[in-house]
Parts: sequence; structure tokens; C-alpha cells
Amino acid sequence: MKQKLLAIVGATASGKTALGVELAKRLNGEIISADSMQIYEGLDITTAKPTPEERQNIPHHLISIVKRSQNFSVAEYVSLANQKIQEISARGKLPIMVGGTGLYIDSVVNGLQFTPEQEDTSIRQELLARAQTEGNESLYQQLLELDPEAAEKIHVNNTVRLVRALEVCLRTGKTFTEYKAQNLAKESPYDAFLLGLDYADRQDLYARINQRVYKMLDAGMLEEVRQAYQTDASGTASAAIGYKELIPYLENRDTLENCIAMIQQESRRYAKRQLTWFRRNAQIHWLILSKNDELQEISEKAEKMIAKIENLCYNE
Repeated sequence: MKQKLLAIVGATASGKTALGVELAKRLNGEIISADSMQIYEGLDITTAKPTPEERQNIPHHLISIVKRSQNFSVAEYVSLANQKIQEISARGKLPIMVGGTGLYIDSVVNGLQFTPEQEDTSIRQELLARAQTEGNESLYQQLLELDPEAAEKIHVNNTVRLVRALEVCLRTGKTFTEYKAQNLAKESPYDAFLLGLDYADRQDLYARINQRVYKMLDAGMLEEVRQAYQTDASGTASAAIGYKELIPYLENRDTLENCIAMIQQESRRYAKRQLTWFRRNAQIHWLILSKNDELQEISEKAEKMIAKIENLCYNE
């Protein structure tokens, strides 16, 4: 018998966190974060980490476990997530992955097995330095030459994925596409149900994104970013949307109003990229929402969808 696993996916601000907690209460589960920014320490507001009130005493795992100065790979995430799934299942609970990082979700659900790697930070650091001095376009053009298939799937502004793909190409002598294919598992180790959240009207999602940015500002995002910028401006987590867009204001190069508008715009663009990624996955069962839906109603619909396909409920 394969272990049960529930994954709740979707765009930023679509309501994944609240639904995950509600289903954890209904199905006797624990949450495993699948967010590539929330895994880092600090920037709690900026990366929209669930607050203690939002968690409602439901255990949450893989949040704030990596220092911002550290590098962190999808292979490391898969290893940690698999470990947490085993631990949660052993307690008689249902593991529930919640997040919008499609690469993390897919890698765990599909049981990717990563080949042992020789750590070579010099290549990575050189590529990161080039991104700073030459810009992402230079890296993108090189990847386009070395692995056109991978380049088509990576946005030119996604520095982390660009560097990762080029690092693999330069270190292994293989294309990133070939490298990933070698890591594919023959069969998933999990009996997984993937539940996706989307809105019938995309403008409703965008309105939620815009409103959440204001809520984050009210919660203290500006001061959080200011402190992080003054104490430690390095690290992968500093690429989080909301951090880099506020730098022009902190350096007196732009108005706060313009920076807020940029955060909203970048968040909407990110949401579009997330949905494009998830829409390719035929395993996902989509729950289409409207702006008037209440959490209770959404949770009931989700539970019915899950029950029709698979009994994931772990009784106390």
C-alpha cells in the first residue's frame, strides 16, 4: 500500500493556506509547506508565511528552516519533504503539501530520485556574479545555446532557475533536460491527490493579490524589508517578491506608491506563471472559485471532490 498524500496547489493569494488548515482539521492532517521562499528564515510577512493565528494549532513543517545566506536545492527539499511525509504518516496523520512552487510539488509527488552531486559552489557563484554584472539576459542566451528545451521553460527573470540549469550544464557536461530525465522515478511512491485552486474570473484572483499586498504592508512588510536590507541583503530569499521591489524606495530612488504597484504587478505575473505550470499537470483536480465563495463552502466542495476519488481521511 502506497502512502496517502494530499497536495493543495495554485497561484499566490488563491486561498491555499486557509483551505489547507481547514482540510487538515477535517482529515486529521499536518501541513508540509511547498514554498521555495517560506523555507528561508526571516521575511515572514514578505513571503506570506502563515501566522500562528492562521495555523490554528495545525502543525506546519518546512517553514523557516534554512538561513537566507544558504543555498538550497530542490533535491534537498525532496529529501526533507519525504522525511516529513514518513513521520506524519507514522503518527497516523495525513500529510498535506500546501504551496505554489510547482517544481517542489512535482518532484515529491512523482518520486524524483536525484543522482549524487559533487558540490561545486565556484560555478554557482560565478554565474550569480554574472547575473549581477551582465544581467539575466546573458545567462538566458547561454542556456538557450546549451539547452533550448530548458530555456523555453524558464523565465528570463528567474535567476535561481537560470543559474541552476546552467550550473548543471557546465558541471556535468549534460543538458539540464537530460539531467532531469535521469532523475525521474519509474513510479511514484505515493497515492497522491492533487487539488488545484483557481478562479473562474482571473480578475478576482488579481484583486485578491492586490488586496493582500496592502494587508502585508499593514502588517509591517516595509519595516521587515528595511531591517533585512540593512542587516543582510544577500541570499536567495532576497529574491522574494516584495523585497527587491521596495529597494528603490529604501534608497530614495522611487516613491512608495510606485513600489507598491510594482509588487502587485510582479505578484500578478508570478500567479500567471504558476497557473501555466500547474495547468500542464493532468493529475490536478481543479476547484474553480468565485470571489463570493466562503471558506466553509470551499472546504466542503474540496472534501467531496477528494472523497469521490480517494479516501484520504486518517481517523484519530
